[in-house]
Amino acid sequence: MNRMPTPELISPRSSRVLAARRLAKRNFRGKERLFLAEGPQAAREAAEHRAGGSATLVELFATPEAAERYADIVGAARDAGARVHLASEQVVADISTTVTPQGLVGICRFLDTPFEEVLAARPRLVALLANVRDPGNAGTVLRCADAAGAEAVVLTDASVDVYNPKAVRASVGSLFHLPVAVGVSVERAVEGLRAEGVRVLAADGAGDRDLDAELDKGTMGGPTAWVFGNEAWGLPEETRALTDAVVRVPIHGKAESLNLATAAAVCLYASARAQRAPAGCRSVTGN
Repeated sequence: MNRMPTPELISPRSSRVLAARRLAKRNFRGKERLFLAEGPQAAREAAEHRAGGSATLVELFATPEAAERYADIVGAARDAGARVHLASEQVVADISTTVTPQGLVGICRFLDTPFEEVLAARPRLVALLANVRDPGNAGTVLRCADAAGAEAVVLTDASVDVYNPKAVRASVGSLFHLPVAVGVSVERAVEGLRAEGVRVLAADGAGDRDLDAELDKGTMGGPTAWVFGNEAWGLPEETRALTDAVVRVPIHGKAESLNLATAAAVCLYASARAQRAPAGCRSVTGN
């Protein structure tokens, strides 16, 4: 009968544990340029990700049970050159920022892409987060952008840290799938995208253009960047004025509004559909 191995890290006061735990705070993440990736999905994606020729995952903490259950992830981490620490449940819980840890916590290198590289790739679909402060929303929009086939996500300098543990969890691995540029001013982002032939649309419930009408007119098939604003107060007038158009998602029922992530999903998928349609996604009821 095989016996489960004994954890090598059993003290929450270990220097390695203390260093990992500090990454829950933004200032330490920025100083070390490292962030936490919690759970099997994030750990697997991190182990497989490469940036600039280097592995993104540098360390992996795993409980004996998780190491046995997710042996493939542990093996991928070792193949990537990451240091794997067999740790007690208490140690992993101390590092983790979730209420119910899943036994795996990775430490990863920052992987954001310079905005200039995003522009050089001539993207056709981009999500631009302007003053988005909630990490869960930021991560969910990133996930939606990934699912819709966007080529990049840009977070302005006033937005939440994309490496916030909650944002990383909410992205469900999508942080490792597409270029993410951070710390860009709204003005610079809009100017740069427009210079590359990208139409910049502001998503706002008070927009003077209707998303369905834009689809019916066949205007949504070109390269597009969607600007999504703050959860509480949306986009300020000065930001809306920078864009090519302000578009609202139509409310056909009695709902007062859509939350940020839901509106982002609708807008991004509308563009994705239009870009893949031969005639720009005109209405099936049109002439």
